[in-house]
Amino acid sequence: AEIALAALAAGKHVLCEKPLANTVEEAVAMAAAAEEAYGRGQLAMVGFNYRRVPATALARNMVAEGRLGRLRHVRVTYLQDWLVDPAFPLTWRLRKELAGSGALGDLGAHIVDLAQYLTGEQLTGVSALTETFVRERPLPDGAAQGLSAVSAEGATGQVTVDDAAVFTGRFPSGALASFEATRYATGRKNALRIELNGELGSIAFDLERLNELAYHDGTEPGAHAGFRRILVTEPDHPYLDAWWPPGHGLGYEHTFVHQARDLVHAVAEGRQPEPSFADGLQVQRVLAAVEESAEKNAVYTPIAV
Repeated sequence: AEIALAALAAGKHVLCEKPLANTVEEAVAMAAAAEEAYGRGQLAMVGFNYRRVPATALARNMVAEGRLGRLRHVRVTYLQDWLVDPAFPLTWRLRKELAGSGALGDLGAHIVDLAQYLTGEQLTGVSALTETFVRERPLPDGAAQGLSAVSAEGATGQVTVDDAAVFTGRFPSGALASFEATRYATGRKNALRIELNGELGSIAFDLERLNELAYHDGTEPGAHAGFRRILVTEPDHPYLDAWWPPGHGLGYEHTFVHQARDLVHAVAEGRQPEPSFADGLQVQRVLAAVEESAEKNAVYTPIAV
């Protein structure tokens, strides 16, 4: 938080990685500072890069156009496995005072934002469980970087964040949502999947096939019905007017190019980019409600406003 606040105070535009902060209190201060800075012509944006996958942007457009009708279900999972080995060292991501939370903030923040982005709605409450499967790990040998590190001999420390979070939620429209975020899904390296079911149809996205969007039109005759694959590589698809010829796929790294592009365009046009720090604060409130619910053994917890 202090770096983003200092940058805003220095008159800079700010792009802040998600989650916006480690606590709601920090996020409130950051959102307030961003709002004040906007009055001086400065812009602030949160890096939820999965909004910038062309297929998810297309999905949002389809939902907004009413292609799915009234939504009934939102189903999201984000699964990784880099902590399965209990000998993996106690890096900064496993310490609450540095990371804020574990899989919840690391992965859960992404899928909360993505679900709200696609639906155009904000969660009103959650019921959650979290678990820390390995509570003590060897200390790292020197500075640990990224998702790999070397363990020191003998010394250990306590893991103070969640390893996995599972929660359900409700949207204002009445749609029910389920979320799973874990770093213990053995064999799953970076498996993000989201599916929306509505009264008129469904869409599904799988990050491992990020150039595709699955769509089911529930209004088609039964003999022709079924999910079909949309290859999201056409120039009239979101973000693709300046890339390769049709059929040439993009990758994970292009989401960050699109993110930077959107920020640059916002600066040039003098408008607030999305997601804003206010959006990041709202996601932070959802994460806090998940933690509160889990502490109360899954008691339904409204999202603070």
